[in-house]
Amino acid sequence: MAAASTYVSVLSIAGSDSGGGAGIQADLKTFSALSCYGTTAITAVTCQNTLGVTDIHPIPANIVYQQIVAVLEDIKPAVVKIGMIPNADVALAVVSALSAYPHLKIIIDPVMISSSGKALMEENASQVLIESLFRIATLVTPNLAEAGFLTNKTITNLAEMHEAARSILEFKSEAVLVKGGHLPGNELYDVFVDQFGGEEIFHAAHIQSSNTHGTGCTLSSAIAAYLALGFELPEAIKKAKLFVHSAILEGVDAKTGGGTGPLNHFFEPQKMIKI
Repeated sequence: MAAASTYVSVLSIAGSDSGGGAGIQADLKTFSALSCYGTTAITAVTCQNTLGVTDIHPIPANIVYQQIVAVLEDIKPAVVKIGMIPNADVALAVVSALSAYPHLKIIIDPVMISSSGKALMEENASQVLIESLFRIATLVTPNLAEAGFLTNKTITNLAEMHEAARSILEFKSEAVLVKGGHLPGNELYDVFVDQFGGEEIFHAAHIQSSNTHGTGCTLSSAIAAYLALGFELPEAIKKAKLFVHSAILEGVDAKTGGGTGPLNHFFEPQKMIKI
């Protein structure tokens, strides 16, 4: 009898977006579009739409822990994406749950402030994130505001992005990708550095669109998906950036709500892969 096959699976540990554009919802759409089986551990429920976030309800830490363990013990995803961590208790629960699985590749998108300006992480969570979760991360993907928070500096240009990336690397993740999507100009830059001396600048043309909600969540989950599919980290980042660029481009003309709309994750969905 032939050995049974299984899907390539990925776990997202993140918050829920009731508007469907970011968080867990964006992650699941991305995993599905890229031929992976998505699993979740929800850290918080947010009340939000395209206009912004109005309220946040953290999930109890022990429930977050049990969600993670339930997925890892049974479905055994090879890659984990971590998004919104609302407080220190949840952060510690995530660290505890993942500590028994040192083989996992972990992508951390340090979601601290929503695009509408709502704080998504209590102050006491950031220290646990930096001191514990970053140390087990394969890649950390802060945007300019998050990189500025982590380094206590304002970042306004490519040179400062390089400096910030190297500073964040001192928190002991294997690699850092500082995203420059909020810099002015028609050319966008992301700066990649790793603990092995690797360094790369990723370029992309700016797309004029009001439908960019969930871009960061989508990029980090796409990187996780491509890692699960067997690509090395730099190639996974390149492919993930192309996916996000295409998803933004294909969603430019859509109208969803009255504010910042979502990407078109399903512009070219792939058949789910079995291994």
